[in-house]
Amino acid sequence: MKQALIVFSKELADALRDRRTLLRLLIPALLMGPLLLMALSGLIASLEERADKREVLAVGIDAAPTLKNFIERQTFTLKAAPADYEARLRATTLLEPVLVVPADFEAKLLAGEAPTVEVVSDSANQRASAGVGAIRGLLYAFNRERASLNLAMRGVSTELLEPVDLQERDLASAQARAARLTGIIPMFIIMAVLYGALTAALDSTAGERERGSLEPLLMNPAPHGALVAGKWGAVALLSMAVALLSSMSFVPAQWLLKSDVLQAQFSFGGPEVLAFWLLQIPLAAGLSALLMAMAIRSKTFKEAQAGSTLVITAVTLMPMVSLLNPGGEAAWYFWVPGLAQNTLMMAVLKGEALRWSQVLPGVIVGFAMAAVALAYVARSMRAAVAR
Repeated sequence: MKQALIVFSKELADALRDRRTLLRLLIPALLMGPLLLMALSGLIASLEERADKREVLAVGIDAAPTLKNFIERQTFTLKAAPADYEARLRATTLLEPVLVVPADFEAKLLAGEAPTVEVVSDSANQRASAGVGAIRGLLYAFNRERASLNLAMRGVSTELLEPVDLQERDLASAQARAARLTGIIPMFIIMAVLYGALTAALDSTAGERERGSLEPLLMNPAPHGALVAGKWGAVALLSMAVALLSSMSFVPAQWLLKSDVLQAQFSFGGPEVLAFWLLQIPLAAGLSALLMAMAIRSKTFKEAQAGSTLVITAVTLMPMVSLLNPGGEAAWYFWVPGLAQNTLMMAVLKGEALRWSQVLPGVIVGFAMAAVALAYVARSMRAAVAR
């Protein structure tokens, strides 16, 4: 243990000495997630602001005084759409859908016919598409009002239009609703764990071999297990430190959210930071050892980087599984590194209590992966000495 601690201190000092590499590592881990979260909140705030304006762009609305009166009674403001609205919608310079009313709207309405009204948008223009629902809701409400008036004039009860009284009840808490938008946070924490371990793991194995310092180190009388444990401890500690800093960066980020609704629903403080960090410990242990095992056979640092892309790709894609599976969480999620941590962190964001049956599989797999990978690294070191 003493020899392992000596190696641990040496590796940790070497990693901290390279400040330029540390800055390149810390800046993305600390800033990318919060910046993206704030950008998302800015988008939501702009949509909320547009909804508060309650404006409708229309063409030919003067030909439909009945519809115009109804829309204005709903406290919406009608504005004339530009003449080239179709071209501007395609070019995404117009961010509002356009209501197009035919010239014979009022005549058909009085004759008991159904006039055709268009809501023009461009599905590639996401901001314009987001406003279609509000206009569609206005038109549906106008149809219901006209139908009710027609029935009332004929002495028929308007209750016939709605034989069922429908009431919606949302069981999701405020945190769960916010988690639909803040679900990007676990992915950034997992990436922080990965990139926190990547450079140190490659440098302590392939990097030392390229510099010619690995073989002299292996000639020392210290057991190879102690050397491997010391190197792995330093790599895992750096990975967990970056993950902790990345989690903590979301605390001040929530104070800068522009959306009032998201700011009210999103709660991320000390308990969430601690839960996130504890959940990452098995992942940091397993990934640190796995990256060392991938790099120990490489002769150069660049070769080790190329080999580690497989691990990076696999870990990056793991959180996507839950997005592509509409059937909800499956029991095997908790046995897959990366996917397990993503699932558990999403549960924390939703305010759900974690069960040991959910947490233990990730702990077992993470440390088992670490044990197997470290055994492989020690065997590879013994084989290098034998040669």
